[in-house]
Amino acid sequence: MSKLDGIEVFVQVNDSGSYAAAGRVLGVTASAIGKAIVRLEERMGIRLFHRNNRSIGLTPEGVVFLDHCRRIMAELASAEARFSAVHATPSGKLRVSAPVVSDRWNRVFLRFMARYPDIDLDVSYTNRIVDLVEEGYDVVLRIGPLQDSRLLTRQLGVFSLRLVASPAYLERRGVPQTIDDLLGHACLRNRNVSSRRIDPWPLGPDNAHVNAGLSNKLVADHYAMLLMATLDGMGIACLPSFWADEHIASGTLRPLLADQTANQRAVSAVWPGGPGFPVKLAAFVDFMAQNLPAMLR
Repeated sequence: MSKLDGIEVFVQVNDSGSYAAAGRVLGVTASAIGKAIVRLEERMGIRLFHRNNRSIGLTPEGVVFLDHCRRIMAELASAEARFSAVHATPSGKLRVSAPVVSDRWNRVFLRFMARYPDIDLDVSYTNRIVDLVEEGYDVVLRIGPLQDSRLLTRQLGVFSLRLVASPAYLERRGVPQTIDDLLGHACLRNRNVSSRRIDPWPLGPDNAHVNAGLSNKLVADHYAMLLMATLDGMGIACLPSFWADEHIASGTLRPLLADQTANQRAVSAVWPGGPGFPVKLAAFVDFMAQNLPAMLR
């Protein structure tokens, strides 16, 4: 059994929950699955699973290794699809779930449609975490850490959150020089759609500064509303760079405390695991990886 075969067996055991279930998917016996896992563990020099008579679960080392294995499988599937695309034109309907984003992201979607006219793009915007399989999406664009180990992922780019305010607001209320100065200002806050909690601002080293004293002059779960309020001089907001940067460049917003609010957020493409990697999906993921990063900065 090759190294890649061992990786596939390991991932399938995790996804299936048992040797027997993984064997049924891969068309081999539970004993063959068990032997493959033992050989993989011996080659790696680590224990991948906790085992008992009733259950199987990943060790801490197994959790880390699983993430690497999924990346390897995703890259291999992408490579296979890319070369097969030489002989196939990406076509058909592609259902995409994307966060509620600025026009800069939307321009990338339109450029993708122009590049691949045989693909019909169906984009649904939501900031909640969707179930790809249950809701029938081919691919989801997600911001932040990923938690579902059953899914294949590819990081597309990164962006930062920026504290910003309008020149009119700062002239009226003064420019904060330290994080503690924010306590005296009107703060415009984002409510996370999934958790229903107000998102913390990235304040101080490791973003560990307490947010509890910040005011909630305005709370909204849509950045378009927060951007509008900020431009109208209502207060200070913490906006993604792809919402804020064009306004910073034009002078309608000013960045604040940049040296005290360093942070970075990842944007990833996520799609269901399984055999094959449709050409239309490979085309979309590759196009986003090549074109989205410039829109995030």
